[in-house]
Amino acid sequence: MAMARAKSASPVPAPAEVAPRPVAGAVRSTVSRLSDHRLLLIVWLVLPAVPFVAPNAYFVSLANMLLINLILIASLNLLMGYGGQISLGHAGFFGLGAYASGVLSAKLGVSAWIGLPAAALFTGLAALIIGIPALRLRGLYLAMATLGWNAILVVMFNRLIDLTGGPNGLLGVRPFAFGRFALDNDVRQFPLVWFVSLLVMLAILNLLQSRIGRALRAVATNELGADAVGIDSFRTKLLVFVVSAGMAGIAGSLYVHVNQFASPETFSVSNSILLVVMVAIGGSGLFWGPVFGALIYTAVPQLLLDYEDAELMLFGLAMLVVLIASPTGIAGLPAVLRRRFARRRA
Repeated sequence: MAMARAKSASPVPAPAEVAPRPVAGAVRSTVSRLSDHRLLLIVWLVLPAVPFVAPNAYFVSLANMLLINLILIASLNLLMGYGGQISLGHAGFFGLGAYASGVLSAKLGVSAWIGLPAAALFTGLAALIIGIPALRLRGLYLAMATLGWNAILVVMFNRLIDLTGGPNGLLGVRPFAFGRFALDNDVRQFPLVWFVSLLVMLAILNLLQSRIGRALRAVATNELGADAVGIDSFRTKLLVFVVSAGMAGIAGSLYVHVNQFASPETFSVSNSILLVVMVAIGGSGLFWGPVFGALIYTAVPQLLLDYEDAELMLFGLAMLVVLIASPTGIAGLPAVLRRRFARRRA
C-alpha cells in the first residue's frame, strides 16, 4: 500500500507543463518573420532618396535596372534556391513578358498599365503549358528542357519581324503614364519600379512563410518524403514554376516600358546562365541573396564595358571564388564567418 501511494504521489508531467516548447519556437519564428518584414521595409524606405543623392540621371537609370534585375533574380531564386529546380530558360520568360507588353503598346496602342498584368498572365500561362511536361524531368534533363525553351523563344523574337521587329528590336513602346503625365525619364520611372519591386519582394517573403512555402522546401529536400506525408510535389513545383515565370514577366514589362525598346539579344541563353550564376553568387535559397546578385549583375557589366569578351569568364571566376569562400553565397558569408570564429575560439 505504501508503495502504491508513493507511485501515485510521484509527479507526472501534465500536458500544460510540456506545451510551452512549441509555443516558444512559434514565438521565435514569428519574431524572425517580423524582422524580415521590418528590414525589407526599412531598406525600401531608404531607396526613394536615390534620385535626390544620385550625381546624374545615369545613376538613377542604373538604380531602375538594379530593381528590375532584383525582381528577375529573386523570382529565379524562388524556383531554384527554394524549390531546387534548375531553370536555364528564365531570361526567355523575361523576354516573353517584355515582348508581350511591348507589342501590346507599340502595335495595338494598349496602355502600359494593362500590359503589365497581361505580361505576367501571359508568361504564367506559357510556364504552365511548358511546365506540365518539363517538370516531370529532374536535374540535368529539366535544365536541358528549359534551355531548349529559351532557344526557341530567341528564334521567335528574331524571326517574327512584323511583330517583334526582329534583330533590330521592338521600337515605339510607350512609357507608363498618368493621363498626359508620362513617366518618360529615369527620375519619373524610379517610384514605379521601386513600388513594384517592393510588392514582389513582399509577395515572395509571404509565400515562403506560407503553407505553400513550407511544402516547397519539403519537396526540394526530399520529394519522395514530401509525397509520403501528403504533399503533391508535382503540383507544388508547377505552381512555383508558374509564379516565378509570372514575376519574370513583370520584370520584362517594366524593362520594355522603362527603356521603350526590346532586343532579342537581351533575352539570350547566355543571360539565362548568368542569372543562375547570380543566384548562386548572391546566395541560393537565402531571401537577401538576390539583392547581392542583382548588384553584381547590374554593376559589373558597366565596369567591364571595355572588356565585353571577358565578361562571362570574369563572372565564372567570381562564382568560383565566392562559392569556395562561402558555399552559401555572399548573403551566407556572415554565418560562415561566425562559424569559423566560433571554431577558432573553441
